[in-house]
This record gives sequence, C-alpha cells and structure tokens, in this order.
Amino acid sequence: MRLILFDIDGTLISAGGAGTRSLNYAFKEILNINEAFKDFEMAGKTDIQIIKEGLALHGVSPTSFLIKKIIKSYLKNLEREIQNNSKALKPGVKEITSFIHSKLKYPMGLLTGNIEKGARIKLEAFSLNSYFPTGAFGSDHEDRRALLPIAIRRFSKIFKTKISFNQCIIIGDTPRDVECAKPYGAKVIAVATGPYKEEELMKTEADLVIKDLTKIIKNINFLK
Repeated sequence: MRLILFDIDGTLISAGGAGTRSLNYAFKEILNINEAFKDFEMAGKTDIQIIKEGLALHGVSPTSFLIKKIIKSYLKNLEREIQNNSKALKPGVKEITSFIHSKLKYPMGLLTGNIEKGARIKLEAFSLNSYFPTGAFGSDHEDRRALLPIAIRRFSKIFKTKISFNQCIIIGDTPRDVECAKPYGAKVIAVATGPYKEEELMKTEADLVIKDLTKIIKNINFLK
C-alpha cells in the first residue's frame, strides 16, 4: 500500500488569488493595514507561518489572540473570495485522483500549509474533499517539516495498521514540499504547475519532476 499525500495550492488547484486577497482583507479588518501581503512570497509556507511573518513585517507582535482573530476573518473572507471566475483545477487532477482511487485503490490525503478549515473551503469549491479524508495541515504545526508524521499517525489510525515513511509519496509544487518529505525517506513528485519551473524543481531532491499531473499516468510505476 502507498499513501499519496497532495499539496493543494499550485498542485491541485489555483484559487485565483483568493487566499492572498482573504489575508489582505483580514489584516485590513483587524489591523487597518492595506495590502499587507503585497509582493510577499507565500509558496510552500504554512498559513500560520505566513501570518506571523506578515505581522513581523509590519512590526506587530504575533500574539495567540491576534492570530486567532486574523484566522477567523481570513476564513470568512475566503468563503466569499474562493467563488471567483479565475479559480481552476490544475491539469490532470481529475484523472489522477480518479485513477488512484479507482484503479490503484491507494488512500489519498493532504499535506498542506493551509489550515484545515481553509483547505476544506478551497477543495469544496471544486468538489474534491471526498478524495481526501484527512492529512496534515498548517493548523497542526506552523513548520511544514513537522507535518508528515502527523499525516501518517492519522492514516495509521484510520486503517488500523502501521504506515511507514517509505510508503508515502508527497506530491507538491515547491521546494518546501520536497524538504518536508526527504528527511523522513518519503518519495516526492514535484509538479511544475505552481510558481517554480521544472528546471528549478530539478535542483531539489525530488524523486520525479513533471510538467503537470497528466504526466503521472505515464510514470504510473512510480506510484506502485
């Protein structure tokens, strides 16, 4: 058995900028800061990490109370902002999720920097939640490198069996997706549908680099 864990933004979907807009609105509503995340690099980071870095950038102390208020505002805005005409599934998502579910019959989950409620809001807009019963999220730990063991514990509990790191394959679009998997010995497929080109991802320790998810079918033995 393999456990296939997907990143969300840049890998499964493009949210059409909904996440960034929602965080900007949250900082405006809570702190009266305009365009708080203009020119801010978010790719591969967890939501909590992004919020803390955003607060630090504007000289604001990242208290637990304040972070909770920002998250509440962010989620409220995200429910609205995800309903935009620019959002889109990444190429091959329907094909590969259907193939893994129906043909390989492997469990799939999420390994994402999104807090769990935010992840579910984004995936619901594409009717994808049913493929991913659980996983590990930015709300579990702000350091993405700590998420894989959390995902494994949850799936091991569901399937009543021990799942090892080398049974896991992480699919993501940034070097941070690679960095959160390789120290544990998990395999990584890096997909160039986010902000990083194939050439850049080839410089990481990813086991396979592909243009988009349609190419996994041609490399299906990699999943077995």
